[in-house]
Amino acid sequence: MSDSVGSEPQKASVTFLGVEPVDVLRFVVDDELVFATVGCSRHPMHDPNDFAPDPVRGPRAEVTVRMKAVSALPGLHKSLAMLAAAPAVEGLILAEDSLVDLQEPLWAGAICSAFLLAADTDVADLPLDEPAEPVRFLRAVPITANEAAWVRLKGAAALREAWTEAGVDIADPTRSAVTPS
Repeated sequence: MSDSVGSEPQKASVTFLGVEPVDVLRFVVDDELVFATVGCSRHPMHDPNDFAPDPVRGPRAEVTVRMKAVSALPGLHKSLAMLAAAPAVEGLILAEDSLVDLQEPLWAGAICSAFLLAADTDVADLPLDEPAEPVRFLRAVPITANEAAWVRLKGAAALREAWTEAGVDIADPTRSAVTPS
């Protein structure tokens, strides 16, 4: 697995009823698998209670996942596509510290069933023509059901602090869960 970023990614397209397809690209970068959505930012995100949303203004995002390349992670592209389709399907606004619980393993054999979103500091915002807001890239970190409960109770910052204290590598798909204290 020594492909470079400039290599051609693998691509999966996932379609949800009534929503334009979401593509998920899979790159191999050094010892990491990098997944990125394409299609989440087609339209700005809006509150579902807004009956006349602005078709141009509003936050836009795409989502990335970075995992160590220790296994193929079958099914992660579908979970990521579900996350990327959530703004169009559920009216969810994706932002930093958002918790999205899919309540099923994110890939075959995963202990993680939810995503915690953070800014992807490796990817700059993509400017769009005014008055549209730029596309933000959010890193989706796979987390366990217990970690999701911890985020609901104590917040995302507390979970990140616990990961740091425990020396957890969040990019390791075989990692153990952090137990709340």
